[in-house]
Amino acid sequence: MHTSSSDGGPALFRLVRHWARQWAPDVVERFAADAPPAWTVPNLLVIQAVDGATADEVTVADVAHQLGIDRSVASRMVAEAGRDGFVVRATSARDARRAVLTLTDAAKEFLAASQAHQRQAFEALVGHWAAEDRERFAGYLGRLADEVLG
Repeated sequence: MHTSSSDGGPALFRLVRHWARQWAPDVVERFAADAPPAWTVPNLLVIQAVDGATADEVTVADVAHQLGIDRSVASRMVAEAGRDGFVVRATSARDARRAVLTLTDAAKEFLAASQAHQRQAFEALVGHWAAEDRERFAGYLGRLADEVLG
């Protein structure tokens, strides 16, 4: 089914539905079949949220906001990521009541592997397009992500 460029909304939501069903459940297995057991989707989501937060000191509330989930759920996910060696909690330099989150080297390795997989997935989808079209589309995707996600 072809959608005109002025009717991008339905196409966008078809893609969102597709990836919501198919990407998350098997992303780790697809890009790293022999990955460590701690390389799970919830841990990857926390790592991406900490990495993508714009605050100087990233907190559980920032993770909750990035993931669009309740703070208590985010807190449990962050605790699991901490137990698995991906996130370190420390006391805020600005407010001793707050805990700030930083990524470990293991988290950065997991994130880099995930991003390499994302680049490969993008190439698999649009690699047959002209280079100019791929670059333009990548730019538009980045622009949309920046505008929507801040």
